[in-house]
Amino acid sequence: MATFHTPMITLNDGNLIPQIGLGVLRIDDEGVTSVVEGALEVGYRHIDGAAGYNNEAGVGRALKNTGFTEGELRKSLWVTTKLRDSEQGYDSARKAFDRQLGLLQLDYVDMYMLHWPTPFDWRSGETWKAFQEFRAEGRVRTLGVCNFLPEHLDRLHEETGEYPAVNQIELHPTWQQREVVKYCKAHGIAVEAYSPMARGADLNAGNGTIERIAAAHGVTPAQVILRWHIENETIIIPKSAHAKRQKQNLDLCGFVLTPEEHAAIDALDGPTRAGHDPMTFTYA
Repeated sequence: MATFHTPMITLNDGNLIPQIGLGVLRIDDEGVTSVVEGALEVGYRHIDGAAGYNNEAGVGRALKNTGFTEGELRKSLWVTTKLRDSEQGYDSARKAFDRQLGLLQLDYVDMYMLHWPTPFDWRSGETWKAFQEFRAEGRVRTLGVCNFLPEHLDRLHEETGEYPAVNQIELHPTWQQREVVKYCKAHGIAVEAYSPMARGADLNAGNGTIERIAAAHGVTPAQVILRWHIENETIIIPKSAHAKRQKQNLDLCGFVLTPEEHAAIDALDGPTRAGHDPMTFTYA
């Protein structure tokens, strides 16, 4: 089995997170078990899940089957999950978290996240108090958010006195969210990218720009985009259910983009997201 070097990012709470993780969105509960087992076999040490994906039990089975629920193997693995938006609030978050740990068959998770800011029904401040208790209890190591814009991060800080360690956002060459990224870096918040390739749409971005760079390095277009993220110090969560692509998504340290190539990808930024608007979306 090939051994891949996964870079680590130091978070504002001192914890180290593997810069490359496996996303499990849109994989059913039964199917996710073998996908996660395969990813762990090829070398992934970062699994990114959520209550809203409706597959935490399947992830838990994979962790149990492979021995990653305890001992040294558990210490080597970063597991993220997220609170379902309908369960925001202090009391409901405490109940939800207990259920999620049970499904995952874990004593703790490495990161627990608010999945969406839901500004139309804001409960992040009171929910965060429960999150802080989970951390104090040793059942969560790091606290994060997803899809928060600067105004949401400001409000969370005003209500809790704390910024999250991570903000997971949609981020890829044609939707770079530069103002959000700038804000996060100014406040010590690590940026994590979901849909890092725009669900595959960016593989052909720029009238062949990505493909030409890939050919120059003898790698795939996907590896080019993921390498661009790595060089930007962005944590990435590519999703793949196939072992070959899982391995390729880990194999990003054997080449470096030239400054001109990196700038060419920077220039692909555009006005259209591939996913949902954080001002209106929620996981029920």
